[in-house]
Amino acid sequence: MSFVEEMGQRREEFLARLRVLGSVTLAAREVGVNRNTAFTWARKAGVRSTGSFPARPDPRRETFARLRAEGVSRRDAAARVRIHERTARDWDHGVRHSRNSRFYPDGRRVDYTTGRTTMESMTSVTPPVADQVGSRLLSLTEREKIADLQRAGASLRAIGRELGRPASTVMRELRARVDANGRYLPHAAHRDAAALRLRPKPAKLAQPGPLREYVAARLAQQWSPGQISGVLSRDHAGDEGMQVSTETIYQAIYVQARGGLKREVADALRTGRARRKPHRSPAQRTSRFVDPMVMISERPAEVADRAVPGHWEGDLIMGAGNHSAIVTLVERATRYVMLGHLPARDHTAETVRDVLVGLIGTLPAHLRGSLTWDQGAEMAGHKAFTVATDVPVYFCDPASPWQRGSNENTNGLLRQYFPKGTDLSVFGPEDLEHVAQKLNGRPRKTLGWDTPAQRLLELV
Repeated sequence: MSFVEEMGQRREEFLARLRVLGSVTLAAREVGVNRNTAFTWARKAGVRSTGSFPARPDPRRETFARLRAEGVSRRDAAARVRIHERTARDWDHGVRHSRNSRFYPDGRRVDYTTGRTTMESMTSVTPPVADQVGSRLLSLTEREKIADLQRAGASLRAIGRELGRPASTVMRELRARVDANGRYLPHAAHRDAAALRLRPKPAKLAQPGPLREYVAARLAQQWSPGQISGVLSRDHAGDEGMQVSTETIYQAIYVQARGGLKREVADALRTGRARRKPHRSPAQRTSRFVDPMVMISERPAEVADRAVPGHWEGDLIMGAGNHSAIVTLVERATRYVMLGHLPARDHTAETVRDVLVGLIGTLPAHLRGSLTWDQGAEMAGHKAFTVATDVPVYFCDPASPWQRGSNENTNGLLRQYFPKGTDLSVFGPEDLEHVAQKLNGRPRKTLGWDTPAQRLLELV
């Protein structure tokens, strides 16, 4: 049976099960097809989930709960049943997911598109794992056991042993949750505890004030959320009202994007994306040269640990149709950036070599240590470059962009000014110098929020 025939048969099986179960997800799981593929099949067939099917827990959850009850750590148990550690943590705490919400055992419902918390309930065919093991908070089942054992005259230590918790936890619970008549009522105690955990306050950056104005002004200056948060923590260390995490800034931006403010997101974030997406590796480059390469494994240790300045990483960023390019150089210790102009449709090995010789020639001798490059064809003239500058060139392994991490990061920053699909030949040397000055004037977390220009000035 061919692949096309097999997929056609599985599609028919899926549609048949979908009409019985009423759930695309459950039907896809039974047939063994990708969930996204299943939704595509259902949409083309004009069939939708009916919503009348019963909830079905993940079959791995029971195995996970058994392993945790046996004393297996969360990380090991997650690895055995092949789930992410974040999922394992939610299972431990009894958290359940539905659409864009997270439901907690105490009745809280958190909508993670808006950040709002409300008190609701969500029925489940199985008790949450938090009632069995691993939860930091007391569950309703545990509070009922406390009430039963207290009425039976059990001591605090005996109750604690029964629950698998310290006696001090039981003591604090009984002291804080008794009513006016001195009785401990488990259901009322559970409601009170849940209500105290609610934080119905607005998001930090949703409120007008100096913090919001500061963040907005720095975003307008094209600072990243990480740079803003880092400088705030350094310059306003004693002011709690002027502290904000990187994630809080990102959340504020992305919530605005969901509200339709995509233009503002493009101005605030260098990627211009209205939602996050995983990083992906660039295409593999496997060109080989006539002159033998010196591989990165032979590079001195002082280069790898960034202990000695003067060692550079380089690459090209390409324009529309790969017809134009810009040379990028980054110093590994200071993250200082230098950009080299290439003529239109000319990024041959000879032209790149001449531009690199010119850039390196502007540096003092003690900052001409080495150059690390990938195996792109533009470095075929590496031996002539070394002869002209006395700077050795080390080459990365194929498909290993992380071996030039500083340069890869810088090339990503440069795309804010030179978007993909742009004709880069229209940018002259003055334009490139202006962009390099902007990057070298930005504070960097890895430099203790100093700028690359400040660090290089100390060396020069």
